[in-house]
Amino acid sequence: MKRRHFFILVAMLISRPLFGDGIGAMQTLNIGATAPDFDLPGVDGRNYSLHDFARAKVLVVVFTCTHCPTAQAYQERFKKLVIDYRDRGVALVAISPNDPRSVRLDELGYTDLGDSFEEMKIRARHSQFNFPYLFDGEKEEVSRAYGPTATPHLFIFDAQRKLRFVGRFDDSEREEFVKTHDARDAIDALLAGREVKTRQTKAFGCSIKWAGKQEEVKKYMAKLAAEPVTVELANSEDLKNLRRNNSGKLRLVNFWATWCGPCITEFPELVTINRMYRHRAFEIVTVAANFPDERKEVLAFLEKNQASTRNLLFGDTDKYKLMEAFDPGWNDALPYTMLISQTGEVLYKVQASVDPLELKRMIVKSLKEDRFK
Repeated sequence: MKRRHFFILVAMLISRPLFGDGIGAMQTLNIGATAPDFDLPGVDGRNYSLHDFARAKVLVVVFTCTHCPTAQAYQERFKKLVIDYRDRGVALVAISPNDPRSVRLDELGYTDLGDSFEEMKIRARHSQFNFPYLFDGEKEEVSRAYGPTATPHLFIFDAQRKLRFVGRFDDSEREEFVKTHDARDAIDALLAGREVKTRQTKAFGCSIKWAGKQEEVKKYMAKLAAEPVTVELANSEDLKNLRRNNSGKLRLVNFWATWCGPCITEFPELVTINRMYRHRAFEIVTVAANFPDERKEVLAFLEKNQASTRNLLFGDTDKYKLMEAFDPGWNDALPYTMLISQTGEVLYKVQASVDPLELKRMIVKSLKEDRFK
């Protein structure tokens, strides 16, 4: 009986689907295979299946996502492909395979948006997608059936929905380095009734965020929560230096106070922004506009919000002198947030609550080592 149980266990381990990124290797759909059907919600409010593309002579199924910088680099190329082949019977549908709960905050360092369905809607609207963008991050059953290994990963099917090409869109995420147009070559061959010369290539991009990564995210968040939180007093000279910004980093400065309702409401978003971008040339400095003897209250708030940023507290009872030192044009209102470039240029300034999405877009655009201008 024990031996029988052993062989059953071995059979289960061999037959079960395996996934990438530390969970195993996934089997990608083979050339010649029939396209697996799907029924997935799109960002436009309707569901899509293979039947919705029945008239297409060629169907391009792209597994991509919102947060990945490589996927973002191909957005405009996907849109252009749709325009160029629209009247030739080619359809393109994009599917996000990622479980948004399995994406760590530090994996969002090159994006303004994550991979939730709501954020997908924002990206599609802002970037004016001209193709259906579907969400498979809830169950990931369709993604498992196709077997993408990275985002983006293309599957191109003929009129009978047999797989004729699988792999990359082209050979470089930076268009100036592109030498081979793999997806377009495959589409042109199919439309001309020819065999696809190169039927399979490797894909390159971000790993698929399978649901099994949720535990990794929990451990990561617990590690962040355990980081030390401190606060130091700042005088006029400190605030002048803060404004000059000789750090070599893009600097976000936020003035707040424990008694300021809007400050308290927006503060957790600033902590999230710090966690998203801090591994790049970016830093957040918070400045509490409380009195020096209120340090205990300020520190308690910072600890509650896990603000392991650089935190300052007004070190003088003359608040007007300190405000003048940082910015003579400050009209005294809180919250007050300023984004300062590595050369001291003011890129963003608001004397009210920030628009988190607007601020994230400015940060992504402004980081000096950003690969995608």
